[in-house]
This record gives sequence, C-alpha cells and structure tokens, in this order.
Amino acid sequence: MTILHKISRYASLVKISHTIFALPFAAAGFFLALRQGADAQWQMPLVCAALCMFFARNAAMSFNRYADQKYDALNPRTAGREIPQGVIKPQNALFFCIANALCFVAAAAAINALCLALSPLALLIILGYSYTKRFTALCHFVLGLGLAAAPVGAYIAAAGRWSAEPLWLSAIVLLWTAGFDIIYALPDEDFDKNQRLHSIPAVLGVGGALKVSAALHAVCAVLVVLAGVHLNGGVWYFVGGGLFTACLIYQHSIVAPARLTRINLAFATLNGIASVVFGGCLVVDCLLG
Repeated sequence: MTILHKISRYASLVKISHTIFALPFAAAGFFLALRQGADAQWQMPLVCAALCMFFARNAAMSFNRYADQKYDALNPRTAGREIPQGVIKPQNALFFCIANALCFVAAAAAINALCLALSPLALLIILGYSYTKRFTALCHFVLGLGLAAAPVGAYIAAAGRWSAEPLWLSAIVLLWTAGFDIIYALPDEDFDKNQRLHSIPAVLGVGGALKVSAALHAVCAVLVVLAGVHLNGGVWYFVGGGLFTACLIYQHSIVAPARLTRINLAFATLNGIASVVFGGCLVVDCLLG
C-alpha cells in the first residue's frame, strides 16, 4: 500500500472535508482580534492556529470512530466506515488520535502560554463528546461547544489574552452546529432507541426534533444580527450574515419528516456554504474595518 493510499484512508476516517464547518469561524475570530489591536506579528500565530484546528479535528474524529466502532458496525448507515470494514484497525485509529492530540498541544504551546493552558480543556470537550450519546440527548450541544471553541481559541492565538468579544461568534456556532447535528441524527432515530443511545430525534421523534432544530437556528439568526451590532460589523458582515441565514432557512425548507433523503444536502452542502460565506465575509469585514 502506498503512502498516498494510507493518507487517503485516514483522510476519509476523519472526514477532512468537514473541517470547512469550523475553520472559517476560527479565521473570523483571529482577524477580529487583529482588528481590535492584537500584535502585528500575526503570521506565525495564524499558521499555528490553523495547525491546532487541523490536529484537534483529526484527534476528535478518529477518537469518535474508535469509541463508536461497535455502534458503527451495527448501524447500516455507518457500517461502511473504515473501522467496521477493517480498512483501519481500531488500535491504529487510537494511535492516530493520540499523535494528533499531542501535535495539537505542541502547536498550542508554540502560540502562547494561555493557549497551552487551555489545550487540555479543549481536548476534554472534543474527545469527551464521543461518549455523550450514552447518557444525554444534549450531545448535539456538546458537539456545538467543541466547534464553538474555534473562534475563541483563534482570538486568543492572535491577541494572547482572553476576551468576551469572540463569544458572540461562539454562540452563533454553538446553536448553528447543534441545530444541524440534530438534522444529521434524524435517520438514526430508531437505531438510537434500539441501542439505548440518546439524541433529540430519539427523544422527540423526527417532527419534534425538526422543531427544536428550527428554533435553535431561529435564535442563531437573531444572534447574527445582535453580534453584528455589538461587534460594529460593516456591510460585509451583514451580507455574510444574511446569506448565512438564508442557508439556514433553505435547509429547513428541504428537510421534513416525509423528506429525509435530502439530509446530506442540508447537512454537508448547505452548512459548508453557510460557513465559508459567513466566515469569509467576517474576515473581509475585519480587514476593511
């Protein structure tokens, strides 16, 4: 097996393409700090912050696949993943997780002391998420919390200090992520019930879960406006925020109890577009502000 073949297998294991969800918001948090007067020597912290995102997500996803290997093998939707299929051995996935976690801590240490001090907490959240479905239907919010750490972490990487300002972006990411993760979990309603796993769809059913998801995204849209006002967002911010909100509305228009076949479009495509557009516009707004 060639090195490129091995890389492609691990890239598939951790769904590298899904990095697009949090990365634009991390960039927005970083450039928000620069706009507010962070150190002008920003190039190396930016590189290290990007590496932190890369390593943290690799660690989280590989650990999730390792922790859920039994359930993935039983669920027809996930039985084709790398570990159930024997493409990647469980112990190799765990080793990959540990290696990426150590690289994440090293990258955080290269930024500043505060990032290093907070790195164990970040790992606790993103790795601990994998076990939350065993005991709480609020697992979607724990996933949201993991992604919501990205703007705060990137802000600290640029500024070298704590600030409440990026929490506005984190709140948006948390509600947005929890909302779309509920949609993603809809096909597993019966499986989760049978395996005694917890999720909003398993508790409330498809119809009730969609209502919760829509409510979360409605509050998220309100926060987009409030954050723009608080952070003195310019035209680019509100253009991006408007397009982001439009993507949220559209995904709820195409997913219904009788139309679950379009979940992949709603989950991957629309949310990827929403993140890139809004995050990109936030960065432009910061650079021009």
